[in-house]
Amino acid sequence: MIIFKLLGSLALLMYGMKAMSEALQKLAGPQLRHVLGAMTTNRFTGMLTGMVVTASVQSSTATTVMTVSFVNAGLLTLAQAISVIMGANIGTTLTAWIMSAGMAFDITNAIYPAFLLAIVLIYLKKYRYIGDFLFGLSFLLLGLGTLRMTGAEMHLGENQALLDFFASFNPDSFLTTLIFLLLGGILTFCVQSSAAVMAITMILCSSGALPIYQGIALVMGENIGTTITSNLAALSANTQARRAALAHMFFNVFGVIWILFVFRPFIDAVCGLVGYDVAMQKDAVETSVYLANAAKLNFVLAAFHTCFNVANTFILIWFIPQIEKFVCWVIKPKKVDEEEDFRLHFITTGIMKTPELSVLEAQKEIQAFSERMQRMFGMVRELLTLSSSTSAKNKNNDTEFNKLFTRIEKYESISDSMELEIANYLDQVSDAHLSDETKAKIRAMLREISELESIGDACFNMARTISRKYQGKEDHFNEKQYEHIYQMMELTNDSLTLMNRLMTGRKDTYDVNRTFNIENEINNYRSQLKQQNIIDVNNHEYTYAVGTIYMDLVNECEKLGDYVVNVVEARMGLRQHDA
Repeated sequence: MIIFKLLGSLALLMYGMKAMSEALQKLAGPQLRHVLGAMTTNRFTGMLTGMVVTASVQSSTATTVMTVSFVNAGLLTLAQAISVIMGANIGTTLTAWIMSAGMAFDITNAIYPAFLLAIVLIYLKKYRYIGDFLFGLSFLLLGLGTLRMTGAEMHLGENQALLDFFASFNPDSFLTTLIFLLLGGILTFCVQSSAAVMAITMILCSSGALPIYQGIALVMGENIGTTITSNLAALSANTQARRAALAHMFFNVFGVIWILFVFRPFIDAVCGLVGYDVAMQKDAVETSVYLANAAKLNFVLAAFHTCFNVANTFILIWFIPQIEKFVCWVIKPKKVDEEEDFRLHFITTGIMKTPELSVLEAQKEIQAFSERMQRMFGMVRELLTLSSSTSAKNKNNDTEFNKLFTRIEKYESISDSMELEIANYLDQVSDAHLSDETKAKIRAMLREISELESIGDACFNMARTISRKYQGKEDHFNEKQYEHIYQMMELTNDSLTLMNRLMTGRKDTYDVNRTFNIENEINNYRSQLKQQNIIDVNNHEYTYAVGTIYMDLVNECEKLGDYVVNVVEARMGLRQHDA
């Protein structure tokens, strides 16, 4: 039963941390992203921002992922991201202080009123995120309280087998420190939670079973263990994500290396700050005095964790440009043709991220999708120009025409895949608990990608119509028809340009009426050309077959304009437009 209580309380602790972090991110949400983007003007403000954001959301992973998203979006440089990650390492030490307080005091009685208040707040709906946060914090403290009581029940300090095991390691040996450092890294990597390993370390140290120097070696190992996880996760991610993960690992590994050279003096200084007597022996003093001294070990571990990260940041913050050069030298960008690259650029499924933060990456991917669709439309215009060339139907022109048509065909296939992959990604994100604002964003994004894929279909339909005319026996369009189609395509391209301006800019600065005005122009021009086409066919200016192909192109442009309006309305949060 004791083993089950130990494992169960660790599970409560890990769940509490997760629930608390997610609730805080829902509370902060867009404001947090705005702060991170706006307050990183130099390395020091970047470091402070990373520290405050991580302390606020209780998750250095969330801060790191958010930071990488901003680097991808071009809102932060890699150097600024490194300073934020350094700050995140300091911010995450608050967790250790919460845990040391939970271990030192019996807070079990205060937990149950917190649970009651949490459920009331959740049912009030308006304050449900505060309720979620209280639930998470209560589970965390309940896990810590149960862990503390279970540790006391196990009498680890009197377990001779355990004491003999730790005594078998020479406390003065450098090899012992390395062994425990490695053990801490492996344990953290296995359980995927530095908080859980920190809790176990606190129990072992405060019970007197584990000497403080070995306990701190475990804490150092935890710092490296967390970075191994993020680096493995980043293997399938993009270049900037891998560089940020490597910078995180470099920061912690460098810190562990220099601390090993001043290991004993540094720990003794931290113990002096907390008021812990390192030299006190169990047999030399009264039991109550020894236990009171041992109770301070939780705070020694938390203080070491903070001092280590603060000192490491103070040393490395002056060398951010050098760290940036190093990670860029180690991780080279992949050489791919960005236009023809099938892979999604911003969505990186490898890195574990929170739902609230995933929305930002999905939005960047949709922006790239939107820009790709305008490039595809540009190719259709180019294809029409090739089909109208005076050198049409010669060998060179055929090769160029077929090459461009194949490229448009590939783009159509890419647009189908992009819609599917982004939709699947948003579907995974929507499985989690989300704020109402984020749910509305995801609904709008699903509508956006559906309409963008329709734009791709319209472009491909036009390309096939042009190809059918080029390969067939029908006559060419006359000069007036080409002029009308180019004019229609120019209006359509203007609407695509405005759409992309909205996708990459801010909604509050966008005038949606400009899009509606262009759509009205397109509709009116289509109606005008439709009537003129009937007159021209009756006057035998061109055949009915040529007139049909001509109107097919005009109608597809008009449809494309409607899809653009639908994308704009989805992005602006407006109701579906009646075409």
